[in-house]
Amino acid sequence: MSTELRLEPARRDQGPPTGSGVPAPVAHLVRCADGPEPGSVTAYVERELPPGGTSAYRAARGDGTRSFVLWADEHRRERLATLVTVSAGGGVSAYQVLGARGELIGTVVREKAFRGRGLRTRWTVTPAHVPEAVGFKGRILWWAVWWLLSPLQTLIIVLSLLSGDGDAARGPRRIVWRAGGRAPLEFRSKGDALLVHAQGYDGRLAAALLAVVRTFDSWLLGSEWDDARE
Repeated sequence: MSTELRLEPARRDQGPPTGSGVPAPVAHLVRCADGPEPGSVTAYVERELPPGGTSAYRAARGDGTRSFVLWADEHRRERLATLVTVSAGGGVSAYQVLGARGELIGTVVREKAFRGRGLRTRWTVTPAHVPEAVGFKGRILWWAVWWLLSPLQTLIIVLSLLSGDGDAARGPRRIVWRAGGRAPLEFRSKGDALLVHAQGYDGRLAAALLAVVRTFDSWLLGSEWDDARE
């Protein structure tokens, strides 16, 4: 049975009182489910800001730089893992996912379409001591259909803005990672869910992978979870 991970806003009634000096709880979480039930929280996710704060983080996003923390609880009492950028630029970004003690859990590399080694964006995931898995964004057939409709993109964008989700204007987004003839991981655009098909896959790496994939969501609506101005 596959495990499904979803990134979603954390629900809460209210934050700390204004001016209390108490940090607000973490605003996003990764939920894990093995069946139709909602499932349990795997981690709470928030971006880790550089010395320049929010403005510096948002400025660095343009070249693919990302940095965030996976917490065990919304009040940041225990750090589970950290995603850091090893290199970024030229459409290619490399990340490491580190455990609470700084040990390497795995690496993630994103190669943007036409900038890396293909016509589609390539995602490579390499767990520690496990062969790498490679996935490409979208199927070739659906990309061909999407490009054939490109003369209508202005209308499609307008309709997407009116609908409020931007899905129609975005290109194909499904990613299937393959390793040794198997598909251990799959990202489905419907529901924005990451499916872990392989047994024993480190949940921290899977959660970090989902979180970083979702930071490249929608240039159209600017809805990426880590791109908030505050």
